[in-house]
Amino acid sequence: MRIAIIAALPGELKPLVRGWERVLSPTKGIAIWLKTAGEDEYIAVCGGMGTAAAIRSFAAAEHIGTLDMVLSIGWAGALDDGMKPGHCYIASEVIDALTGERFSLTDGDRKLRLVTTSRVAAEPEKNRLRSSYGAVLVDMESSAIARLAHIRSIPVCCFKAVSDGRGAKLPDINPFIDEHGQLRMLSFLTYVALRPQYWGSLIQLGKTSSTAAKALAVTINKFLEEKNVDRTNRTGAV
Repeated sequence: MRIAIIAALPGELKPLVRGWERVLSPTKGIAIWLKTAGEDEYIAVCGGMGTAAAIRSFAAAEHIGTLDMVLSIGWAGALDDGMKPGHCYIASEVIDALTGERFSLTDGDRKLRLVTTSRVAAEPEKNRLRSSYGAVLVDMESSAIARLAHIRSIPVCCFKAVSDGRGAKLPDINPFIDEHGQLRMLSFLTYVALRPQYWGSLIQLGKTSSTAAKALAVTINKFLEEKNVDRTNRTGAV
């Protein structure tokens, strides 16, 4: 079985791919790691934030071979106080805020909705998304991955760990994301250096993101022991 594990940023994958083989990507700006376990081949890919980057990452994984399963993983923002920073959650439904499409990942009754937007959501936008969609998590890639998986009739799971809580006071990073979905770090750090009101929240974000990435790795490794998509999406447990 060939399983693609698609994220946006290297930091989301770092604990998971430790010890995996790093391979050359056919596309600039995309990082790929491989691991073989028995008859299974795992392909971890990250190519940036947003829909276009997610599509490129999916294509890079398919370049290696036909996929049998796809995992959409990474950091997400909380839209509800019940979603705890540093914790990993498994979405049962993914909503595309741009098109209105809804991708149900299970026929079960469990409803843990994630909404995908075209921008990093700040606190006021988080409140609107919670009210409009009944979602509890927000990201920028999962709807694109779910759409591509559904078109191909490939099983898909969505593992998301909370990097920032609903009320996090963070600077707007959207102006610093380039056309490839990458953060222009130098420009962002220059901006933040002149705004000390954000220093504490960004330090906390870094700590929480590291914890969240580790939670992702633990959850995904446990899932890969059995690869039971139906149970995972239906129950939210692995």
